[in-house]
Order: sequence, then C-alpha cells, then structure tokens
Amino acid sequence: MKQYDPQMHTTEHILNQTMIRMFGCERSFSMHLEKKKSKCDFRFDRPLTGEEEQLIQDKVNRVIALGLPVTEKHIDMSEAGALFDISKLPEQSIDSVRIVEVGGYDSCPCIGEHVENTSEIGAFRISTTSYEDGVLRIRFKIDR
Repeated sequence: MKQYDPQMHTTEHILNQTMIRMFGCERSFSMHLEKKKSKCDFRFDRPLTGEEEQLIQDKVNRVIALGLPVTEKHIDMSEAGALFDISKLPEQSIDSVRIVEVGGYDSCPCIGEHVENTSEIGAFRISTTSYEDGVLRIRFKIDR
C-alpha cells in the first residue's frame, strides 16, 4: 500500500470529485501529498476566481462533515477498465483492482491509505492556487 497520510489522501479524493462535479474536468494528473501541505494539478483552461476557490473549499468541507464511510472493494481488471481510467495503474499482471469509495461521493482505483470515515479528516483549506500553461495547481492543508 502507498504510504500517504490517510487524512490528506482521503481529502485528495474528495477534492478530485468536487473538481469533476463543479467544472467537468478530469481527476488530477499529478499530486504531491504530505501531512502538512499537499497539491493537485489539473488540466484546466483558466485560473480560478477567488469565489470559485471559496466554493470548492466549502463543498469539500461539506462532504467531509457528512461523516461518509470510506470503504474498499476489489473488482476484476476488465470491469475496472470499463468503469475507470486505469492508465495510472502499474503495468503488471494483476487480476483485480482495489476501488476506494468515499460514501456515495467518490469512487476510484487507489493503492493508498485512507481514513475509515470522513469525520476523521478535519477542515480543508485551500492555501493558494496558480495557473500556468493549461495547468491549475491547487495547494491545500488540513486543519486537524
């Protein structure tokens, strides 16, 4: 299992799904998760407005506050390929894929550690955003 901070990693799942729902973009193509601060990079067509940053932050915090269970299941590779982008998975011969589900909010293939319930996360805070050459970077923290 990948050794990410479980609170930060689960938050990254929620942020990704929030971006998908709000802007119709894809999941982040690059991320760096640390216990104190993290970042996600999205392919995007413009910078965010201050109002949009606040809306993202509010939405992520509302999802966290729902106290959603975080569960996992294993599905076969062919089913995973039909449901998810599995291009980031290692190119090794595997029969099943681990899917992490954050309540009914997010579901995706993942090898990292997560909390058992979103109520364990704390408050999500966007520290800064930047935009350059089609890449939107969102830097964030968790107030634990």
